[in-house]
Amino acid sequence: MSKIILITGASRGFGKIWAKALLERGDKVAATARNTKDLDDP
Repeated sequence: MSKIILITGASRGFGKIWAKALLERGDKVAATARNTKDLDDP
């Protein structure tokens, strides 16, 4: 069963790592970030 998860600070560090992992697992993620440009993968 998928879950809906809120992650703050998802633009880098552990927040970004957790957001990616949870999305790959099939969960729905609501994420916040100070700088949306950091959300783009290089």
